[in-house]
Amino acid sequence: MRLKSELAPGAVRAAGARRARDPHGPQVDALKAAYRRYAAVYDALFGPLLQPGRNALVAALRLRPGERVLEVGVGTGLSLPLYPVDVKVTGVDLSREMLEKARARVARRKLANVEALREMDAEAMDFPDASFDKVVAMYVVSVVARPARLLEELHRVCRPDGEIFIVNHVRSSNALVGAVEKSLARFSDHLGFHPDFELSSLVNGSGQLEHISGVNFFWKVMRVRNGVGHAREFGEAGKRRT
Repeated sequence: MRLKSELAPGAVRAAGARRARDPHGPQVDALKAAYRRYAAVYDALFGPLLQPGRNALVAALRLRPGERVLEVGVGTGLSLPLYPVDVKVTGVDLSREMLEKARARVARRKLANVEALREMDAEAMDFPDASFDKVVAMYVVSVVARPARLLEELHRVCRPDGEIFIVNHVRSSNALVGAVEKSLARFSDHLGFHPDFELSSLVNGSGQLEHISGVNFFWKVMRVRNGVGHAREFGEAGKRRT
């Protein structure tokens, strides 16, 4: 089975040119370097720890035969065997080294329902609008530098009546725990995520963000229906544009 994987040379050159003039470029390069170091040990370090969230999210999708799913931040492909065989899955990730592990997993497990694994910045994907029935982001939103931009892209590539599913840590509603998370925010670069991240500020009112389940106290599985709480209404800091 041959997966669609590599970007066309022209696309690579264009992406490089964009990074050269985009202040976001150094942050992308730093993330790539970090995951290059993690790739060889990622499954051992984070496989069992984060697998309950992957299981819970895929179960919450309630996929129907023939649906197309995009997984953003697919990493080494630990979640790919969880998808039903009668849906079509595309995965994207910023790290070439992580994707190499994912492709090996697909080949080893003979996952014929995985259509493509592509190296791509999730904040600037090259898929056409409304390409997928459901879009998944596992442990990604609080890692990226511009979560509002990421959510905008998730909305764009999801069909108008589709659904976006997220598993992530969000700031606790408990005053004491929330204060601790806020105090840890200055260490975000070392932790690898933003402990005081508030997803509800990036959608059109927290009531539009559905909390489906909790995972190991720290993580939550959430759903946003496409066309509701669209991130285009907000700037990069999650504040409404005027």
